[in-house]
Amino acid sequence: MRAVWLIEFGGPDVLVAGDAPDPVPGPGQVLIGVTFANTTFVETQFRSGLPGPFRAEPPVIPGNGVGGVVLSGPDDLVGAAVVTSLTGSGGYAERVVVDVGAPFRVPDGLALDDAVALLADGRTATALIRAAGVSAGERVLVLAAAGGVGSVLVQLARNAGATVIAAAGGARKTAVALDLGAETAVDYTQPGWAAEAGPVDVVFDGVGGAIGAAAFGLVRRGGRHFSYGLASGGWTEVSEEEASARGVRLHSGALGSPADLRAATEWVLAEAAAGRVKPLIGQRFPLARAADAHRAIESRGTIGKTLLEV
Repeated sequence: MRAVWLIEFGGPDVLVAGDAPDPVPGPGQVLIGVTFANTTFVETQFRSGLPGPFRAEPPVIPGNGVGGVVLSGPDDLVGAAVVTSLTGSGGYAERVVVDVGAPFRVPDGLALDDAVALLADGRTATALIRAAGVSAGERVLVLAAAGGVGSVLVQLARNAGATVIAAAGGARKTAVALDLGAETAVDYTQPGWAAEAGPVDVVFDGVGGAIGAAAFGLVRRGGRHFSYGLASGGWTEVSEEEASARGVRLHSGALGSPADLRAATEWVLAEAAAGRVKPLIGQRFPLARAADAHRAIESRGTIGKTLLEV
């Protein structure tokens, strides 16, 4: 089969298209013919050799989320359109093998590419909304609002009845956030953006660094600040003492048990099939151009989700 190999840690050029042995399913496993592979900012960090949730030594096939059709396995699954996460590697390939309980069936009415786009980002956004307990009438600030997770957060917070303030970099991205349902959108590359955005009850921080710290300063007494990403290159550094004095709940790290996250995935896929959530797919690249997909993500110029077409 064709695949993309990570031959060593480094820049995007270390991703090289080539051949790989066809995976063979064992007992209790299914073989999936891949149509789309997910790409994420975390995978660019993995490729660079930075610490993160995934670790494997090159040469290895990267990629952690795919969508396709079950080619072999239990009779009731063969031929089904599914999406599935892997164990941090193997996804940039024409075929993958996973345990039989891992895939999610794609609900009727939901396109396979949309399901793949929601596999990681929709799960994360749903888990964040639930953990934060977003409710009607609250003001919610979403950083990186035109990104994969941020674009879903805008929609879910709006659907919960919150007033959504979207923050993103540049006029193109703020316009996208408004189209997704944000009440207001601010450009955090411009001076004075924080004063324009705040105050708020909840911050969803996928950026970190100075932008995340400025957003923390906008949280009202008794509010919540959720850190889930570091697009700026570093996590938000906030004072535990200040948060405690203001009664602000800080959260970073795990968003629930594996069962919780599986339930979040199933829920957001069903919401998308019902038309209440729409993933934002901004870029598509052929599998062999995975390096270009990584360059695009690292340029900070992407909108929404970036997919590889296999």
